[in-house]
Amino acid sequence: MYLAAAGVGRLGLVDYDTVDYSNLQRQIIHGTKDVGRLKLASAKERILDINPHVQVDTYEVPLTSANALELFAPYDIIIDGTDNFPTRYLTNDACVLLGKPNVYGSIFRFEGQASVFYAKEGPCYRCLFPEPPPPGLVPSCAEGGVLGVLPGTVGAIQATEAIKLILGVGEPLIGRLLLYDATTMTFDEVRLRKNPNCPVCGENPTLTELIDYEQFCGVPAHDHSPFAGAENGATIPTITPRELKARLDAGDDLMILDVREPHEWEISNLGNLGAVLIPRGQLLEHLGELDTAKEIVVHCQMGGRSAQAVRELQGHGYRKLYNLAGGINKWAIDVDRSLPVY
Repeated sequence: MYLAAAGVGRLGLVDYDTVDYSNLQRQIIHGTKDVGRLKLASAKERILDINPHVQVDTYEVPLTSANALELFAPYDIIIDGTDNFPTRYLTNDACVLLGKPNVYGSIFRFEGQASVFYAKEGPCYRCLFPEPPPPGLVPSCAEGGVLGVLPGTVGAIQATEAIKLILGVGEPLIGRLLLYDATTMTFDEVRLRKNPNCPVCGENPTLTELIDYEQFCGVPAHDHSPFAGAENGATIPTITPRELKARLDAGDDLMILDVREPHEWEISNLGNLGAVLIPRGQLLEHLGELDTAKEIVVHCQMGGRSAQAVRELQGHGYRKLYNLAGGINKWAIDVDRSLPVY
């Protein structure tokens, strides 16, 4: 979820996704009754239940280069709760251009990071990470997993930093990166310096406006996003679990391609339907195993990685492709309830 805080008593939420069962183990703002609801609606309801005097602004849109500056402008502090590199770089650059502090947090498996990137007083995110990692090198949380309590720990740190900035007290994490390891229950700190050659906050900045961050990072920003339907003019055809079930029942000859990781296959799979497992990071090494003349239904956990896989296959001449909407989790909900949702 994307949060923007302004002063005392006003909060802005930017999101467009709906609550899924897989969200529930790592947060307390949504419950099982909220599954299928807009996260914005559920979050606003919960916040107002705690304090009805808070002004909660909601923006049901994906954060993009086209709207980031406008969305951030009314707020004093931006809190980055995103989970992908394109949106992190977008958030950083928008904050630098607007002169606003960016309260940053990230999590992965049993580890977390937190800092305050504020170009007026210290380094920005690009000073620490000038370039994004190569696509596929860093697993997503869906691929690598995350300890359920970790978002709460890092989120509490971010909330503390935001409150300190609002009140003007204490020593914010400007110029410091806090590293948390839950396996050893230890905190380490790394001192950060402003990079004089930083393209956005350096002495001679070359980046003076927002760019295409998906192209910059080589990955889509909005995992399983309904807004991300095309790239370079190539649309991504989708098929729902119920539509796939109907076609299989009718005897249609379809290949089901699972692009998740092997440990996810062990949790839940469509092997009984003839599904083939080829992790997305290894897909291009196995093109010879895919028949260009055959219809291929690609799936992952929730539809994000499979959409990326469809784009990759389209770039290599495959045309008879479908992305399974909602992934195997949606299949488990709509078609085969014997499968677990994770």
